[in-house]
Amino acid sequence: MIPSAVASRPSPPHQRQVARRAPAANHVVMTADPVTPPAAVMGVASDSGLGTTTGSGFDAEADSGLGAKTGSGFDAKTGSGFDAETGSGFDAETGSGFDAEAALVVRAVAGERDAVTEVVRLLRDPLYRLALRMVGRPADAEDAVQEILLRVLGALDTYRAEAKLTTWAYRIGVNHLLNLRRRSPQEAAQLSLDDFGAGLRDGLAEQEYRGPEAAVLTSEVRLSCSQGMLQCLSREERVAFVLGDVFELSSAEAAWILDTTAAAYRKRLERAKKRLGAFLTSSCGLANPAAACRCARRVDRAVALGRLDPAHPAFASHPVTPGGRTAARAEAQMVRLHDAAAIFRAHPDYALPRARAEAIAELLRSGRFPMLEDTDRLV
Repeated sequence: MIPSAVASRPSPPHQRQVARRAPAANHVVMTADPVTPPAAVMGVASDSGLGTTTGSGFDAEADSGLGAKTGSGFDAKTGSGFDAETGSGFDAETGSGFDAEAALVVRAVAGERDAVTEVVRLLRDPLYRLALRMVGRPADAEDAVQEILLRVLGALDTYRAEAKLTTWAYRIGVNHLLNLRRRSPQEAAQLSLDDFGAGLRDGLAEQEYRGPEAAVLTSEVRLSCSQGMLQCLSREERVAFVLGDVFELSSAEAAWILDTTAAAYRKRLERAKKRLGAFLTSSCGLANPAAACRCARRVDRAVALGRLDPAHPAFASHPVTPGGRTAARAEAQMVRLHDAAAIFRAHPDYALPRARAEAIAELLRSGRFPMLEDTDRLV
């Protein structure tokens, strides 16, 4: 278990670390019985951030706040500030403008519905893709991302622009995903990569599948198989690989998300890459043309075992972000290299399915979240 998702550890490069208080226990928002987010997110005065009753806020630990008379704020430690009237600010070290994401969060914490809506829209698909790579199955990823989004909203008043908003949300998401009690089928079976490889060799057809929807079903085997491989790693190795080689985050960013050092993160990543690389070289025809397994030769067996539903392929027909990569485009871009990451990156730009987005919007419209009565634009 890693420490609290918003605990202070090394900052990503080029980001300003601002002192802030740790989140209260009620920042953890559970799906089954969601609690009301902190008062600031609900749009009423709170003890920190932007208080909507007075138009001013103050963080006692950071010695920073928004002045009610001037509409400006100042951080005594960093020399940075924010002007509430213009929405602009400055960083004393870099001289750059206040990050637009930080300004968006200030508005969301103040209870502006449009801002909260935009925060959810910005984060839901990246967090869903993170959850999908970690838990393996779309239905489980939908459950996880709903929980994560509510936790993010519950902790939103702790955001201090110490990282990009998505990176900060990944930290909360990773903390949740690493500590899930529910295990994937491979985790429950304690399936190793050796076991997984033996399963691939069992029932491998002599000929490639040439039946109806051959391209789609072959793609489904490729996508679901690579998901299954990830589940054979430990959660710690899996998240290191996903953050670094699939999402292509820097070591500094990934280490900050995982609340560890860059050196420790790189060691974990190397272990994951070594294990996956060895497996792919020995077993996967995508990585090694000399290997026996071919996705098209696994279609019939996958259907027979109930792992592939020809009428409803879970990954190949999965919704994608507007303008995002489809399964066909992702496969066309895949480079045949002895590089595990190339195979795992060649997935569509998965989007949170509309039905779940609507369910989340409905939850946020409930009495527990009165500042989001107008959330039709979330879907």
